[in-house]
Amino acid sequence: MISIDTKRLHLRNVLQNDVDVIFDYRNNEICARYQRGQVKDYEGIVSLIERRRNDEISIDFPCMIAVALKDTNEMIGEIVVMPKDHTFSLGYTFSYKYHRQGYAFEALTVLTEHLHKMAPEWEFISFTECENIASIELLKKLGYKNLGYVPSLDSQAFGKWTTMDTEEEFAHLSK
Repeated sequence: MISIDTKRLHLRNVLQNDVDVIFDYRNNEICARYQRGQVKDYEGIVSLIERRRNDEISIDFPCMIAVALKDTNEMIGEIVVMPKDHTFSLGYTFSYKYHRQGYAFEALTVLTEHLHKMAPEWEFISFTECENIASIELLKKLGYKNLGYVPSLDSQAFGKWTTMDTEEEFAHLSK
């Protein structure tokens, strides 16, 4: 079971009653324009929640985390954690209704700290589209380093606690 609290937020497992919120922001152009491969149809989201509702934060398996307002438990966004080869890849989407209020920074800060305590030697990588200035600025504020553009992924890569080998690998990929 996932349960991490901040001053304003509760990070928890996704619930079936989150389906309408997820459907709303995943199908809103403000949120959807920078997302790739996300399930957007209602039935698909219901199925996704069913598959992910018992996820645990682990170094062995991916998980989906709902970010909810602490006072109301209303879901306002999601974070996906994908562990592989001593690296956590993080992806996130927050509802357009809650942009520019510090919620993504707050949630990602506490989650990154939690994951770093679990696996202090692991690296953190996130990818974003070059036009997604808000996400780029968020990653910089979180202490991520710009690792360069990766043409094969059509994405800008950012890393935290990365090794020199990883940074050199991304430098090579960005050429």
